[in-house]
Amino acid sequence: MDTVEAILSFLVVVIIIVSLLSNLLVLICFLYSPEIRRQVPGLFILNLTFCNLLLTISNMPLTLVGVINKGQPGSGGLCQIVGFLDTFLTTNSMLSMAALSIDRWIAVVFPLSYRSKMRYRDAVIALGYTWMHSMSFSAVPTSLSWVEYHQLYASCTLCNGKANTSQFIIFTVVFHSLTFLLSLVVLCFTYLKVLKVARFHCKRIDIITMQTLVLLVDIHPSVRQRCLEEQKRRRQRATRKISTFIGTFVLCFAPYVITRMVELFLVPPIDRHWGIASKCLVYSKAACDPFVYSLLRRQYRKTCTDIINRIRKGRSLDTYGNWDENRRTCVVPTAE
Repeated sequence: MDTVEAILSFLVVVIIIVSLLSNLLVLICFLYSPEIRRQVPGLFILNLTFCNLLLTISNMPLTLVGVINKGQPGSGGLCQIVGFLDTFLTTNSMLSMAALSIDRWIAVVFPLSYRSKMRYRDAVIALGYTWMHSMSFSAVPTSLSWVEYHQLYASCTLCNGKANTSQFIIFTVVFHSLTFLLSLVVLCFTYLKVLKVARFHCKRIDIITMQTLVLLVDIHPSVRQRCLEEQKRRRQRATRKISTFIGTFVLCFAPYVITRMVELFLVPPIDRHWGIASKCLVYSKAACDPFVYSLLRRQYRKTCTDIINRIRKGRSLDTYGNWDENRRTCVVPTAE
């Protein structure tokens, strides 16, 4: 194993650890907080978390073994199962992100009718479509024996080793068009609409703030400066969030998809290190999704804080195993 493969192996190990811990934390928050479970976006985040966890447990370790051993990890039957999961979970994750973007678009653009337009039943129907879509595009190549160990990506995935070249090319183009490209179009459309509405509201708030500052003649210059800085931060916050949603999706998935498409028509073989690196970028999406969609939000931070406080409270007991909730101190028995 050369230096580049050693670095890639270390990168896969880091991704596995971060993805496993962060997604488990999101799952714990979902199970702990009734408020998160009641919200419709919680269903999409739960589905995304499930896909990320299963991908972390099933595919990433075998890719690590493939990078180290430079060969197929396990038997052919295991490779078929892992290759099926690779296509299914990746597709499901992309469509879950698209569903989340549609939910946020409805919440921001149609706030008054959000509860009627996006109900639990609607979320379940959307998730049902993502599962059917993912299952269909995963079952077809598996049934046609188009799933093998691919040396370029050091993992069990779609491979045209035993496939009819023209059929495999058509399937690959249609598959990535209806998964990556479709999800990207939905993400761009919905989040750019959200950004447009957010900027409009920021502009209205800025006008009101400036009018107030003009009326307050005796206001201290430092207060005026803080108000102007808050206006700037408010405008940048919405742009930064939208850029994160779309940017992480493109950065993590686009290199792998482009490599798969180029591989179909390029006669000279693609460098193996680049293929493994593009696969690592796909895996890294599972590690950053909990932070992009969940853990950095105020509600999840509050839930994590509540869990930590409950754990601390359980350790701070008196000699009889009781806790004085009013005084917030340990109850010490006194002799009469």
